[in-house]
Amino acid sequence: MTESFPTVPLDGAPGMPLLGFGTWLMNGSECYEAVRIALDAGYRHLDTAAMYRNEAEVGRALRDSGVDRDEVFVTTKLPPPRADQADQVLAASLDALGVDAVDLWLVHWPPGGARPDVWERFVAAREAGRARAIGVSNYSLEQVDELTGATGVTPQVNQVSWAPSLYDAAVEAGLRERGVVLEGYSPFKNTDLGDPVLREVADAHGVTPAQVVLRWHVEHGVVVIPKSATPERIRANLAIGGFSLNDDEVARIDGLAEV
Repeated sequence: MTESFPTVPLDGAPGMPLLGFGTWLMNGSECYEAVRIALDAGYRHLDTAAMYRNEAEVGRALRDSGVDRDEVFVTTKLPPPRADQADQVLAASLDALGVDAVDLWLVHWPPGGARPDVWERFVAAREAGRARAIGVSNYSLEQVDELTGATGVTPQVNQVSWAPSLYDAAVEAGLRERGVVLEGYSPFKNTDLGDPVLREVADAHGVTPAQVVLRWHVEHGVVVIPKSATPERIRANLAIGGFSLNDDEVARIDGLAEV
């Protein structure tokens, strides 16, 4: 990634680019083509999950892209209904993706509680080199602490729904204090891109409100993984390196959080 798109350091794993490409609800040729376009545009971070049923397309697009595997940060996730089959699920994910290891493996949702026993399988997978980094998704701070307390190993990442309307300074600070990287998904789903604040900030920089939302994540040091199947939007979502938000603009966007 360029200097405008820094990576977040993860112990034992490649740096995690702050801007990635999400693939939720994309399947078949649509997913394959979108990932190819994303990689050609310059994305070097792909997010998938066993539950998405598109790992094979993501893997094939990565192979066909000509981009070296080691240049792309790949994330996949364990579906809660198969929490008791974690090892088998990871093996199937690696096979579908066509890789020896994923850069990040996440517990997709808490499978009936934090489940330290499942987390132990993640720790074992990292120790075996099958996942370079491990984390969780949609976990509360209390559940993160439960995993740490039971195993002595803190998740490296917590992927949660995140947007200006969902901004929670306590969650952001709590994860940072624990050394957990905050990764946000669905940045636009809970965002009114017609909001006057977003439009005013966008106009000031000559960009779109969507680009402002993504830049807001980056200014906070929050990883963001926008999803689109439209070539123009895929490229536009990546084109946020040419401007930055000042502290006042960030604060105004923070203020969009629903009370």
